[in-house]
Amino acid sequence: MTLNLTHSPLVLLKNVGKNYGKSPVLQGIDLQLDQGEVLGLFGHNGAGKTTMMKLILGVISPSHGDIEVMGVAPDSKEAWHMRAKIGFLPENVSFYEQLTGFEVITYLSKLKGFDKKHAIALLEQVGVAHAMKRQVKTYSKGMRQRLGLAQAFIGHPQLLLLDEPTVGLDPIATADFYKTVDQLKNQGTSVILCSHVLPGVEKHIDRAMIISSGKVIATGTLEVLRKSADLPVSIKAYGLNGALREDGHLLKYFNNTKSDDILLVPEQEKLATLRHLLNYPNLQNIEMNSANLEQLYQYFLSKEYQVNTNENTVIENLEGQS
Repeated sequence: MTLNLTHSPLVLLKNVGKNYGKSPVLQGIDLQLDQGEVLGLFGHNGAGKTTMMKLILGVISPSHGDIEVMGVAPDSKEAWHMRAKIGFLPENVSFYEQLTGFEVITYLSKLKGFDKKHAIALLEQVGVAHAMKRQVKTYSKGMRQRLGLAQAFIGHPQLLLLDEPTVGLDPIATADFYKTVDQLKNQGTSVILCSHVLPGVEKHIDRAMIISSGKVIATGTLEVLRKSADLPVSIKAYGLNGALREDGHLLKYFNNTKSDDILLVPEQEKLATLRHLLNYPNLQNIEMNSANLEQLYQYFLSKEYQVNTNENTVIENLEGQS
């Protein structure tokens, strides 16, 4: 007998749209998020990222399309049991100013069925245990953000929704945050992470989704996005003192760079170029970098802007002829 085992995604969106009045905020969104997967959600202000998170949380309902979170519609009466398994950090976090950090996290922990020991462990984890007896009104912006992370981590959530989680955090706290995300991922937690601070994010996500004006303009692993964008690889040679400028085989790769030792090479010509460089006897080292997340993000946004500009030009021309 053959068992037919089906795999259900933790989060599933099918052709989801959201309108406010007659204005569409999200259009045709498809998303599948599996257990233990980290999705980076990127886009300009007003692109629809926060609206998508609210739909997944069940705070608002879609205008059309279907959403499932842990097998149920998040805005339904049946969704109460899964809400305790979700952690959420909003972009603008706020707490009762008169309460201490300890009182805030203890109260929120009890709502999810956890005790004071759990609350203290969370405060230690995010680095504010030293100030847990102080009122929140005395906390700096960075400390408030750490407190927000503590409440998002309550109960070892199966799904984490993080909206600009590193805002206000110093570099050390940011590194600690991503270390925690990696640990939660290894424990099976799924994460949707929105951020405008792209450097440093890419090594902590499995896939990226870029949205603009409520539409998905690119989605996939960084490898998939790089292949789609076909951006050049940056190759820097050390120890050649400008000799590459005199190499007829390499002149075409200096078109977009002012450096005498940096080449911008198409992905498909990368290996041939490396072999060519290895023939230089004075070569000391080679540094090679594919397009990073920030460059990919800028590329797809720029491409979308050009498409929209061309469409608007065609419409204006047609209207002018009518």
